[in-house]
Amino acid sequence: MAVEITESRELKERVVEINRVAKVVKGGRRFSFTALVVIGDEVDRVGVGYGKAREVPLAITKAVDDAKKNLFQVPKHGSTITHEIIGRFDAARVLLRPASEGTGVIAGGGVRAVLELAGIRDILAKSLGTTNPINMAKATVNGLQRLRRPEDVARARGLTVSQVLPVGKRREAEEASSVVDLTREKAEEVIETARETAAEAVEEVRDKGVVEAAKEVADAVADRAKEALSSDDEPKSDEA
Repeated sequence: MAVEITESRELKERVVEINRVAKVVKGGRRFSFTALVVIGDEVDRVGVGYGKAREVPLAITKAVDDAKKNLFQVPKHGSTITHEIIGRFDAARVLLRPASEGTGVIAGGGVRAVLELAGIRDILAKSLGTTNPINMAKATVNGLQRLRRPEDVARARGLTVSQVLPVGKRREAEEASSVVDLTREKAEEVIETARETAAEAVEEVRDKGVVEAAKEVADAVADRAKEALSSDDEPKSDEA
């Protein structure tokens, strides 16, 4: 099912650069055009392609076909990448750094096209080497391909995800788990309260009529539920 959904996503294309090149032959120079194209679904798949032909439309078509062969999935954490990395290709080096929500894509040229079509919305990028658009785009792809998820690192090291996370992220994970534990404890208290109420109701049914006992049981359950909810709301208001 996931494969069908992934294949059904529409791939968008963006032309990064079109360049005219010449080949010297016996009768003079023969001109042709090259095209650098990035395609992606703006979710988590992206690919870069390069095409060359005697005409621009044909060169773009060849580049799109080449990019479809090089599609890959990008590991993401929300709207940014999972960790900092430097992508390398020939003389190009591109630094990719995660950013907080609302930062936007701080990049330019082919790097921006690759990141936006990969579905990344918040990231900091900096070129540390050549400004050749082809090499920069391929260096960005190299960096994205070498990204790893915390789950993969934890599985390879035989640890839990919280153990491989940085200190700040580890604290967030611990706080989230503590909230889950508190919620579970409160749920257990409510269940235990309901059991006690049911046990008391059974004893009352033995002595009184069924209708009167049922009314009293309903009132008692409602009162206990209100008390449990009010006790749950009080700590939240204090924390806020």
